[in-house]
Amino acid sequence: MADVNASTDTRPLVRLAVVIGVGYVLYLLAPILTPFLISLLFAYIGNPLVRRARQAGVPRTVTIVFLFFIFVLLVLGLILGVLPMIQRQVVAFAAKVPTYIDWTQAKLMELSGGAFTLDLETIKAQITQRWQDMGKYLATVLTFATDSGMRVVGWVLNLMLIPIVTFYLLRDWDELMQGAGRLLPPAWRDRVTPIAREIDDALAGFLRGQLSVMLALAIIYSVGLMIVGLDLGLPIGLFAGLVSFVPYLGFILGLLFAGLAALFQFQAALPLLWVLLVFMIGQVLESTILTPRLVGERIGLHPVVVIFTVMAGGQLFGFFGILLALPVAAMFMVWLRHVLAGYQESPILPP
Repeated sequence: MADVNASTDTRPLVRLAVVIGVGYVLYLLAPILTPFLISLLFAYIGNPLVRRARQAGVPRTVTIVFLFFIFVLLVLGLILGVLPMIQRQVVAFAAKVPTYIDWTQAKLMELSGGAFTLDLETIKAQITQRWQDMGKYLATVLTFATDSGMRVVGWVLNLMLIPIVTFYLLRDWDELMQGAGRLLPPAWRDRVTPIAREIDDALAGFLRGQLSVMLALAIIYSVGLMIVGLDLGLPIGLFAGLVSFVPYLGFILGLLFAGLAALFQFQAALPLLWVLLVFMIGQVLESTILTPRLVGERIGLHPVVVIFTVMAGGQLFGFFGILLALPVAAMFMVWLRHVLAGYQESPILPP
């Protein structure tokens, strides 16, 4: 009788069906889950500071308001300080574009012995036409956004939801975690609790470390390229640092864009070597000091898997899915390690 009951046990199938059902519901709700996921990420990053302040006797609400105030100051500093510098560098580079076109034509004629020439008037006409077309496309997009009032309202509400949800998550974080723990069956708690703590350690360490590495690389690349004298040093450096969460992507794209900008601006080979030196210094510091000390082996994913994870996150949840892909991968890898350990210790495998 026991064998019959064991052979007809449908609990594993029910659990699998529940997991698939929850995953499908999350997929359907992806458009509205984005602000909640972003708020959860912000709350998770800020909770250690709130917890330490609470242990020091500072109320959680006071600490949260202070963190929001600091965040607003940082955003204002970015808008008032960094963005005008980027605008000035872009404008300075754009003003020299005709000169760069003339130099390109002269260099091509020199290399081809006069057999290759550029029709500058045609190029200028094409650029003007493309800008006009771009203006039409932007006008169409703005008209669509204006006519689709509900879409605009939805975007605004999503942006407004992020700070509100983040505030409540930070305020009630400990209670929410305790409530989630009580939802687990008592028989599961001894096994799930260590896994949850390991996920917390890996995820928190990875997030703080990766953000620190991105910020450090953005500063290194930007300062280095501005010392070289590159007109677009700040925007290219910031871009290269911020996309460095994908292995080698920031280095490759930053070096490519900075190299082209330096070639047009200086029209010589020596500045290209200085640009290469800047990115080589950044790459060496990242691989030998920044990543080992700040991130370490928190996830242990192969670079190809990292790229796939980021692309999958972007496909499912858009831009914010790209930002959340690696944290989710960190949690999944901890869970997978425990699953593989249990499988290897199971009686299915021979000793």
